[in-house]
Amino acid sequence: MKSCLLVDDSRVIRRVARGIIENLSFTCSEAEDGNRALAACAEAMPDAILLGWTLPGLSGVETLKAIRAMPGGDRPKIVLCTTSSEIGDIMQALEEGADECVVKPFDDGIIRSKFEQVGLL
Repeated sequence: MKSCLLVDDSRVIRRVARGIIENLSFTCSEAEDGNRALAACAEAMPDAILLGWTLPGLSGVETLKAIRAMPGGDRPKIVLCTTSSEIGDIMQALEEGADECVVKPFDDGIIRSKFEQVGLL
């Protein structure tokens, strides 16, 4: 079974995302900030990461760059979640190593589609 790390400072977003992703047959772990996400990745690099853009401490983009620099950090498919639909923000995320971006609020169809696009399903 594939694994997914959910990184968002909102417990509600993590709960909603967990339900969606577990229905896609992934095991899920959670982190509420970038530093905890990095610690989780150092312990066991997941197959997928759903990463919030705005986090306390390290931003989502900073966390993304740090994960990509870790041993094995090129392996997970990272989908960055943002409330901004600004093309500049999305382009920045993709340039920094995100595999895909999704705009909040999202639903199961959007997550399934993004996971299919990056080859997780």
